Amino acid sequence: MMIPDNLITLLHNGEAYFPALVAALDQARQEIYLETYIFENDLTGHLITEALRRAALRGVQTHLLIDGFGSKGLPKDMIAYLKAAGVMVLKFRPKISPWTLRRRRLRRLHRKIAVVDQQIAFVGGINILDDAPGQTSPRYDYAVRVEGPLVGEIYDSARRLWSRLAWKRRLRSAWVRRDLRRPPAPASAGSMRAAFLVRNNFRHRRDIEEAYLQAIGRARTEIILASAYFLPGLNFRHALMAAARRGVRVILLLQGKMEYRLLHYATHALYGSFLDAGIEIYEYHQSLLHAKVAAIDGHWATVGSSNLDPYSLLLALEANIVVDDEGFTALLKQSLEMAITTGARQISENAWKTQPLMLRLASWLSYGFVRFLRGISDYAPGKPGNHDR
Repeated sequence: MMIPDNLITLLHNGEAYFPALVAALDQARQEIYLETYIFENDLTGHLITEALRRAALRGVQTHLLIDGFGSKGLPKDMIAYLKAAGVMVLKFRPKISPWTLRRRRLRRLHRKIAVVDQQIAFVGGINILDDAPGQTSPRYDYAVRVEGPLVGEIYDSARRLWSRLAWKRRLRSAWVRRDLRRPPAPASAGSMRAAFLVRNNFRHRRDIEEAYLQAIGRARTEIILASAYFLPGLNFRHALMAAARRGVRVILLLQGKMEYRLLHYATHALYGSFLDAGIEIYEYHQSLLHAKVAAIDGHWATVGSSNLDPYSLLLALEANIVVDDEGFTALLKQSLEMAITTGARQISENAWKTQPLMLRLASWLSYGFVRFLRGISDYAPGKPGNHDR
């Protein structure tokens, strides 16, 4: 549901996001909730660590929730350092194993959220780690700063997840928020209509995907979609191709650098049908693409943590902001167009059709294997009703 009277600020890359996050943490007076998939032991990790410690030391109730797999490299002494200042730290699904395909082990906390004093929130795809590890250009990503009534929705989601996990682990009462009634909504901060969408394994299994499908189905002029990991299901692919065939300009900005070989080749297996439908495909090569965003028809936009692949759409806990505002969408579109112009290469239909047969075979074999793995994860032992992720 779209909520009016918000101010949503687009933040491009860590160079915009981290200073804004630290400034908000330093202004906190009551409570902080910070959730992230990766919390790294690097300069950025230490920057956020010190901001969280400063807040806790001045009496702010400071909650840090990290994923047990994504943040498995965070040293125990760094966690102890945070706890010594009063920061409450929880790991989501701390038990990890490379030898199991049980659903409960595959479901991870992938969303990136921060809420400060129920007044300011951040949602996006940026983890707590350095922006350009071993690269000449920073990782390409986005987040948003949220002010206004929508912050109440984000706060409620972060607080409920934290309380559920703390209660399950029988932690001391100070860590468990027993009063889970929705707090009063923050005051009006602007004129933007926006929604906060999550994906979980209970009541919101397909909310983010459905929002995309509705926007794509209504599109009349243009769809620009950027996704770091792109392997959507059949309905999503058909929606994009149907939009292109009814005259909508459909542009995909996808990963150009090979980060995960299997997914890289599996995504390529979809190129032929997209190109045949008239969809434009650009691969980003200037740095690692990590964005999960879209701008549609000059007024609808989304920024968040959810990729368009089986992991994000079917397993992980994700969060996106959807904005219905011409000014915000124009800024995101302009940023994406700049990335396409300066850092991407277009995949031409002729070049794709004349690629070596072995490369095409590798793509389809990779695609089949990824779908097979998805099937195993769907039917592996586990309790489908378990929704604490």
